Amino acid sequence: MNRYRFVLYRPIQLIPVLVGISVITFVLVRSIPGDPARVLLGPRTTESALARVREQFGLDEPLWLQYFYFVKNLFKGELGKSILYKVDVLKLIATRIEPTLVLVIGSVLLALLIATPMAAIAARRRGSWADHLIRIISTAGLGFPAFWLAIMLILLFSVQLGWFPVTGYGRTFWDKVHHMTLPCLTTGLALAAVLTRNLRASMLAELQSDQATAARARGLPETFVFWRHVVPNSLVPTVNLLAVNIGWLISGSVVIETVFAIPGMGQLLVRGIFTRDYMVVQGVAMVFACATVLVNFLADILTVTIDPRVKL
Repeated sequence: MNRYRFVLYRPIQLIPVLVGISVITFVLVRSIPGDPARVLLGPRTTESALARVREQFGLDEPLWLQYFYFVKNLFKGELGKSILYKVDVLKLIATRIEPTLVLVIGSVLLALLIATPMAAIAARRRGSWADHLIRIISTAGLGFPAFWLAIMLILLFSVQLGWFPVTGYGRTFWDKVHHMTLPCLTTGLALAAVLTRNLRASMLAELQSDQATAARARGLPETFVFWRHVVPNSLVPTVNLLAVNIGWLISGSVVIETVFAIPGMGQLLVRGIFTRDYMVVQGVAMVFACATVLVNFLADILTVTIDPRVKL
């Protein structure tokens, strides 16, 4: 398929996906046990007060009508009004999106900085002790839960060494970098374990490719062949792997933001679940879902840009 037709038609193909996401999100949020009005007002409130809150936020309407209003708000670019915070959910998310973006982007960058040289060493020295060590480390890294790794890093770098703060986000740029180093490192290390194995396999395949063989036949140095031909071509499956793992990164941000008390969207989602704030939960879930779909769409375009041989 022509890339321009792909860019034009793929968003249309994603419409049923987004509709399905909206339905699933709405149903799952309404499946959370508990009454939002009672959670908000407390156990000693009166039935009349509960009725007023339910009427104010449309919680007394039939489910199909609540879903209709939910979709109507989506088309208007709105996500409803928070039951707990009494403000528009979209504005609330806008105040929390920066820490989550920093966490996700920082984790990806750290993962690439760690995985690329490790995979390069393992691929160029296949069968050596360095290759075996890197494979053992990357395999072991797949088994460490993110919350456990976060606790270990906190104990080492915050409690024992005192290099980084345990919680918070900071205010100035460098203060934010200081606060976000450990959270990004936690997720980045877990992602690096996946990327290292994938990159190593891709590099080994590209080392035997016709393009690399032809470059060697022209008398080009092996180092030049590796970094000019092998590494760029190995990044194509890595881009797709990152796109596939974006859902894992987002779900991981919920755990990491909770452990490190980062005021991001993940923490907002957890608080919304505990307070039965339907509007916040379904709003954050929709943003996360749409972000996942968008990243996968952009990854497809980036893949064919890096390697025109790939057919869409």
